[in-house]
Amino acid sequence: MSLPDIKYCPSTLKEGNNTYASTALKRLFNGKKVSHILPYESPATNEVTDELFEDNRKRMSISGVQEKFSVLLDKNKLRLINEGEHGQYILKPKPDAGKHPEMMPANEHLTMQLARQVFNIETAENALIFFSNGDPAYITKRFDVKGDDTKWAQEDFAALAQRTPQTHGANYKYQGNYYELFEILKKFVPAYSVEAPKLLKLVLFNYIFSNGDAHFKNFSLIQTEFGDFKLSPAYDLLNSRIHIEDKDFALEDGLLPPVEAKGKVKEQFHKLGEMAGINIKLIDDIFSLLSSKKDEVLRLISHSYLSDKLSRNYEQAYLSRLKKLNRK
Repeated sequence: MSLPDIKYCPSTLKEGNNTYASTALKRLFNGKKVSHILPYESPATNEVTDELFEDNRKRMSISGVQEKFSVLLDKNKLRLINEGEHGQYILKPKPDAGKHPEMMPANEHLTMQLARQVFNIETAENALIFFSNGDPAYITKRFDVKGDDTKWAQEDFAALAQRTPQTHGANYKYQGNYYELFEILKKFVPAYSVEAPKLLKLVLFNYIFSNGDAHFKNFSLIQTEFGDFKLSPAYDLLNSRIHIEDKDFALEDGLLPPVEAKGKVKEQFHKLGEMAGINIKLIDDIFSLLSSKKDEVLRLISHSYLSDKLSRNYEQAYLSRLKKLNRK
């Protein structure tokens, strides 16, 4: 695979950039001039590369199906960590499973940028990056790492609910409904009234952009400088339907407990917000925001690194969900 022709910043998707724009360099790399091309060929390319990535894989503690590698910034070069070093970034190459796996990095990158740029959802800093042989990868800056390489405490909602494969079976992170997330949030977050609308906004975003893999481990709390906890920046956002056959919602019972799950999807979202104790005007404002900005969404999709075919699929899925959400 050859290196792509870069016309848009591989982080912000801003037009007229043949590498990372200055805004991206500031957010991602502390202003250092970092190349969008890694000094490695992609995994499973040759024996030397395989050995490097296999060694790094052993040092990676973050769970998940998709392969992840730990990377740090050494002066202005990104490299895999060595023994005893702490990673500052997570690198996700294309996976070996699913449909169109070569497009998964671009899909996740686009979806994360839409969340931040268009809908003002706090997200992990991120970009597309390319191996020297042209294969794409998704890179994200770890938000749990402080400037001195120590870490903020972070717990995902599965851990907070004390769900493990041993206690709840192999499907533990997909059980239940989204109202349970709000109950967990209320239990652990003093500033619940501030954080609950953010959570509703994120759940609605996932629905509109066909993220059917927003399970318990893909939401987490992170420690603040005051020692309490808040909703962590969003991560792992993508249109999962491009790659796998899935349902509208990752959680088996959908938005609400089965006894409450009545009516069209918009009515259920409203009920979710009301049960979570969110002011009705605030719920309406969240709906109004997520239902608008169509031109901005379509512009960013057109600037993405998805293939033409998958750009159309992504756009059609978005417009279809908007229509379904607003159906009378």
